[in-house]
Amino acid sequence: MTAPMTAMILAAGRGERMRPLTDETPKPLLEVRGKPLIQWQVEKLREAGFNEIVVNVSWLGEQIIEFLGDGSRFDVAIDISEEPPGALETAGGIIRALPMLGERFVVVNGDVWTDFDFTRLRGLPDTADLAHIVLVDNPEHNRGGDFALLQSGIVSEHGTKRTFAGIGAYHRDLFAGYPDGERALAPLLREAMADGRVTGEIHRGVWSDVGTPERLQDIQDKA
Repeated sequence: MTAPMTAMILAAGRGERMRPLTDETPKPLLEVRGKPLIQWQVEKLREAGFNEIVVNVSWLGEQIIEFLGDGSRFDVAIDISEEPPGALETAGGIIRALPMLGERFVVVNGDVWTDFDFTRLRGLPDTADLAHIVLVDNPEHNRGGDFALLQSGIVSEHGTKRTFAGIGAYHRDLFAGYPDGERALAPLLREAMADGRVTGEIHRGVWSDVGTPERLQDIQDKA
């Protein structure tokens, strides 16, 4: 499998559950331990060798664009994929950004706080096909989980489900043929899973979906 060199950070969401914190500040610019969430992600991706990063923006996107610039102050190259008000959901955002991405690329949600080692996504086995996703043990807010990881390393809808961490490596063929517009990622993954074309791994380190003020505060308290 060709190692992906391009990464994408999903930063276009409104952050409704984070209100009022996100009324005037986009969620990726909320600070964790004195540094914006998106800066942590840019730096971790750079350390893992991803020197070309695409960031999609919508709600208060001009603030993210101003903060990141062209990426030079973080020693990376950053391209911006702009989306309309309301954003395009995960797959829709990726589809719009495809011209900026390579054949294979890594995507991470902009509101994830984790110690996951992104270098793991640069040396995937040949069995990794359309997608390779990272799962975590189910947090309190998602006790039912999302997908199951089989002993073979294939991800399925059937089995003991864990939570999708919002981190994955994808082949552009997963999104081929879909027009520009709003589209969720889960249906595309489920279709590929039905054909056995999604692999995965479990991350047992630090991970949080920073989706509410309470979860943000929890991270600060553990600093």
